[in-house]
Amino acid sequence: MTHWVGFVIEGFVVILLLMTIGYCWLLNNKLRRLRSNEHALKATISELITATEIAERAIAGLKVTVRDCDQNIGERLRTAERFAADIGRQIAAGNEVLDKLARIAAASRRVPATPASAEASSAAAQAATPAAAAPAEPRLPPVPDSKAVLAAAQAFAHRTRARKGLAA
Repeated sequence: MTHWVGFVIEGFVVILLLMTIGYCWLLNNKLRRLRSNEHALKATISELITATEIAERAIAGLKVTVRDCDQNIGERLRTAERFAADIGRQIAAGNEVLDKLARIAAASRRVPATPASAEASSAAAQAATPAAAAPAEPRLPPVPDSKAVLAAAQAFAHRTRARKGLAA
């Protein structure tokens, strides 16, 4: 009977050793796959590092570009503001010239009268209108004649050039 007990114990040890060998074989396969995955993982990590470095360089380049664009846009905005102010001044000067031209054209259409005849005509006009008459309708300023305005503008431009020494 003792023989059988030793034999059973040794059989049990053999089964445990076979199970240990099988487990080691499975563990070895898993470790081999892990090592192969480790190489792939290292390759992936190195690719990610390379991509990150490229992205950092691209971001640095974009920052420089943004800084340059910001400076250029600021400079262009300042230039545009100066141009807008110049245009505003030129428009105001143009309006003044247009007003002067309109006055010149209006003055060129009127017939110059002597002061005595102007007073006599106004006194006669007041005497001719009855006191109880209805007030006259307000008179609208006459519409300037385009040819008269053109002639007055040309004369004005000629005088301005002559003053500045630009006349040919």
